[in-house]
Amino acid sequence: MSELHRFPPATAFGSRILFAGMLVAVFGGLAWADWVRLGGTAPSWWLLPLAAALAVGGIDELVALFAGRGVDLPGWVLRPAVVATVLSAALAGGGVPGAVARATAGTAAPWPAAAVALTVVALGGVEIARYRTADGPLERLCAGTFCVAFVGLPLAFMVSLRLLHAGLPATRETGGGDVGVLPLVSLVAVVKAGDIAAYAVGSLIGRHRLAPVLSPGKTWEGAAASLVGAVVAAWFVLGRCQAAGLAGPWGGWLVYGTAVGLAGMAGDLAESLVKRACHAKDSGRSLGGLGGVLDLVDSLLFAAPVAWLLWVAGGR
Repeated sequence: MSELHRFPPATAFGSRILFAGMLVAVFGGLAWADWVRLGGTAPSWWLLPLAAALAVGGIDELVALFAGRGVDLPGWVLRPAVVATVLSAALAGGGVPGAVARATAGTAAPWPAAAVALTVVALGGVEIARYRTADGPLERLCAGTFCVAFVGLPLAFMVSLRLLHAGLPATRETGGGDVGVLPLVSLVAVVKAGDIAAYAVGSLIGRHRLAPVLSPGKTWEGAAASLVGAVVAAWFVLGRCQAAGLAGPWGGWLVYGTAVGLAGMAGDLAESLVKRACHAKDSGRSLGGLGGVLDLVDSLLFAAPVAWLLWVAGGR
């Protein structure tokens, strides 16, 4: 999320705080329900609707952004495609009872990739059927594939991250909860701690612009604070892994916080690149002062595959 060189007006700042608090409460409640397997549900079931909603919201915003560039994407194809990409990770990772009982990180990973490949097939079929003149079929095909890969694959990695430890038994030290939630919580905590630190420090003392043309509001001071916040969050969350019986990610909390924090900053800049290329300031206004769905999850999109790789390399 973007920084400013000074705090925004009170109304905008209040809206930002309100929506941020609501989203923290929603994610926290769903993560708790998934932790305790409320209602006897399978792992990830409480969080999957949120992932699907974010996927559809992100696709809708990308469709609108590309429309501003004159690229008319078939949202009716992209919406189910991105949901299928996210749900395929749950099917392959054992999040659906009886689907794939003994999935591993290696066998589960190709499923979302297959969903994206099938999306390319579907988009190609649409362009073949509608082709009359060379009015941009390649642009639509490439942009549609980018949209599903940009939003769907990272969210699928988040689902896979949740399911890496789904079969690990609960212990008294973890309150009898499903410790498989910890890898996903570590990702969200590290990235969002970095976002909050960047916004606070960048707003207060930010003076040196990080990317003056691409994203003028971001500063080197905010970036440094973001990295510190990410590392501190990694230390705090991953310190619980030993008690939970998890091997933890490769390199420990310092490597994890640094790598995931840097990837989060890159994701933020990547979304800024998309918005600038589409001549838009925000991806949307569905989340009030926070902007749109993409403004919320941008840093997570690049950080998710990095976090997944570190957890898998660490022996899961």
